[in-house]
Amino acid sequence: MLSRDRILTTHVGSLPRPDNICDLLRQKVETGTVDAERFDDIVGAGVDEVVAKQQQAGIDIVSDGEFSKLGYANYITDRLTGFQGDSPRVPGADLIDFPAYAQKLGERRKGALPLARPYCTGDIKIKNNQPLLDDLRRFRHAVDQHTPTGAFMNAASPGVIAVFQPNRFFATHADYLQALGQAMAEEYRAIIEAGFDLQIDCPDLAMGRHTIFKDEDDKSFLRHAQNQVEILNDALEGLPPERLRMHLCWGNYEGPHHKDIPLENIIDIVLSAKPQTLLFEAANPRHAHEWKVFADCHLPENKVLCPGVIDSCSNYIEHPDLIAERLLKFADIVGRERVLAGSDCGFSTFAGDGLVDPDICFAKFKAMARGAEIASAKLWRH
Repeated sequence: MLSRDRILTTHVGSLPRPDNICDLLRQKVETGTVDAERFDDIVGAGVDEVVAKQQQAGIDIVSDGEFSKLGYANYITDRLTGFQGDSPRVPGADLIDFPAYAQKLGERRKGALPLARPYCTGDIKIKNNQPLLDDLRRFRHAVDQHTPTGAFMNAASPGVIAVFQPNRFFATHADYLQALGQAMAEEYRAIIEAGFDLQIDCPDLAMGRHTIFKDEDDKSFLRHAQNQVEILNDALEGLPPERLRMHLCWGNYEGPHHKDIPLENIIDIVLSAKPQTLLFEAANPRHAHEWKVFADCHLPENKVLCPGVIDSCSNYIEHPDLIAERLLKFADIVGRERVLAGSDCGFSTFAGDGLVDPDICFAKFKAMARGAEIASAKLWRH
């Protein structure tokens, strides 16, 4: 989706779940069951409300907030076979350098719902398509009710699934990724066929460097990243690139991030992925300077940039003038039609785990919409 007569606004996908939805998700985790009809009614009403709230805040291309999911990469264990148990948490290399802060960050995030990160222990096949079909049906109802400019739905990349669900079954990491790609291809296709844009979440291409691949060197990590993109491209075969978005992320937490791999090191691999639109961190203090990378790299003419112009970890509400400045930098690089306004990451990556107050989240969206208006007035004034 291009910005034809003004800069369009969107975000990365996950939004703060209301308490009643969190209660149902907690019940599902703790008891293993939940009344299906009640779950559908409450989540459906929540999706309808959050689509309306996004519109009211000035968001053009909306999501379902990932309301039915405990986590953006962990939800697949409800849909695919081959996963069981729980695995140890892998702290980022940056947090290992600051153990006292890591403990404090963990205490701040105790509101998150309990969430297993199971191992892969068997063949990966589709177990249950109903959760996907339910998500598509609920979102379609809300979109038809409110008719936003556009709508997208998130899905996990094979690479990020492997980050959160370690392999104990396949002979190699590449074999594991290949099986995940083949299994996820049906979900990717179903989202497109339902009439929504598909957003593939790919923190594995950046965050993976200082988490599961932290003990390897950059050269080795880049080989992994290249393989991850090749397998993702295979899974997206036949889907129109202009309907595809990809989110790049170094980890959605307020931390030192001094071990993040620089964007310039991975940009060529990232740009080789099929999705036309790239969403990436560009607002937080560690990555805001990397707009220059896009000015210096060989950017394919079909790529659309959606920089994060609001930070998803900070309760500061960015000034619209600053948001406009950020958008104008990217418009100078790729042209006004190939820029969207977005967020650095999701505002509730895991259910119940939000570093930003829900009301402030939507206030940030309003500031982003106003900043896009300011930038648009300058870009289209002639």
